[in-house]
Amino acid sequence: MHDIQGRPTVAEVSLGALRTNLRAARELVGPAVKVLAVVKADGYGHGAVAAARAFVEAGAAALGVSTVEEGAELRRAGVRGPVVVLGGAFPGEEGAVVAGDLEVAVWTRAAAEALAAAARAAGGTVGIHIKVETGMTRLGLDPADVAGFGAAIRGLAGLRMAGVFSHFASADAVDTASARAQIERFRAAVEALAAAGVRPAEVHLANSAATLSAPAAHFTMVRPGIMLYGYAPARHLASRARLEPAMRLRTRVAQARRVAAGTPVGYAGTWVATRPSTIAVLPLGYADGYHRLASNRAQVLVRGRRAPIAGRVCMDQTMVDVTDVGDVQAGEPVVLFGSQDGAAIAADEVGGWVDTIAYEVLTSVGKRVPRVYVEEFDG
Repeated sequence: MHDIQGRPTVAEVSLGALRTNLRAARELVGPAVKVLAVVKADGYGHGAVAAARAFVEAGAAALGVSTVEEGAELRRAGVRGPVVVLGGAFPGEEGAVVAGDLEVAVWTRAAAEALAAAARAAGGTVGIHIKVETGMTRLGLDPADVAGFGAAIRGLAGLRMAGVFSHFASADAVDTASARAQIERFRAAVEALAAAGVRPAEVHLANSAATLSAPAAHFTMVRPGIMLYGYAPARHLASRARLEPAMRLRTRVAQARRVAAGTPVGYAGTWVATRPSTIAVLPLGYADGYHRLASNRAQVLVRGRRAPIAGRVCMDQTMVDVTDVGDVQAGEPVVLFGSQDGAAIAADEVGGWVDTIAYEVLTSVGKRVPRVYVEEFDG
C-alpha cells in the first residue's frame, strides 16, 4: 500500500490497468477500427489527464470528453491528438473550441455556423461530429432532418467533417431488437449524409457493450468508456474481455474501540451492538463520495476479510464492525473497493449496495480524495 503524508484516504489508480483495458478494446475491434477512449467526468473519476495519457500510450486514436472545459483541461496539460467534445459546445464557447483545436458534436445549423465563423476568424478550421438521434431521445438530429442538415452545412467554410455518431439507448444490452433498429437507423443516416455530399472521416456508435459484443456497430471507430476503467457494463459481458479494475479506494483506521452489547453506533443509533464488539472509525464519508446509502449495507476489507458498515455513513467518517477480523488497531489498512490480500470488492458490488451502478460509484469519489498513480496495485 502506497502511503501519503496526512489523511490516509486516497484513490489509487493503476496506469497499467488502464493501458491493459485499452489494449483489450483494440484487440476486440481489430486493426481496421479505431478506439476513441472516453475520459469525460474526470476520466470516470480516475483523473482525466493521467487516464488520457495512459490510453494514448496504449494506442487510443482519439479521446472523448463531455464539455469544452474538459477538452481544454487536456490541452492545458499538453495532451495532443484528436479530442472530441461529445456534449457539444454552448454559445460563447466557439473560440475555446478553436483555440484548443477541439472537435465538437453538432446537431443544429446555428451551432455549425457559429463554429465555422470562429474558425474562419482564427484562420483555421474546426472538426465537427454530426450527432444523430436514433433512439435515445436525447441530443441529436432527427433522422428525417439529416440530409437537409448535410446539404445546409456542406459548403460552410471553416468546417471539417470529422465524424458522424449516435448513442445507444442501452449501456448494457445491445443484442436486442431495439439496438439493432438503432444500428440500421444510424446506417441510413450515414447514407443520407453521403447522398447530400457529406462523408465524415469517422463513423462511430459503439459504447462499451457494443465494443464487447456487437461488431455490426463498430463502423470505423468505437467509443468505449466504463470498460476502459476495468468494468464490463453488464455481468453477461464480463467474459468477453479480461478487464482490470483501475481504481482502489482505501484508507486506514483512525480509531478502534471496544463497545458493550447494546451500544448504539452513529447518528440516530441505527446500528446497535448485539455482542461485545470492536468498532473501527474510518476517515472517509459521504463528502468524499462514499454513498450514505452504504449505511448498514456495505462491506469493506480489513486484512483481506469483509467487515460490515455499522451505522450511518457520516459526512467525514464511517464506522465499521471489525469484531470478527481480530485485534484491529488504529492505522490498519482498509479498502472500500478494490483488492486487498487476495480478496476484492468491486465498484459494481458497492453499486448494488447503494442502488446505483459502477459508473456513479467511480465518478462520485470526491476531489478531496487524492489520486495516487501507481503502475500496478500491491497486495
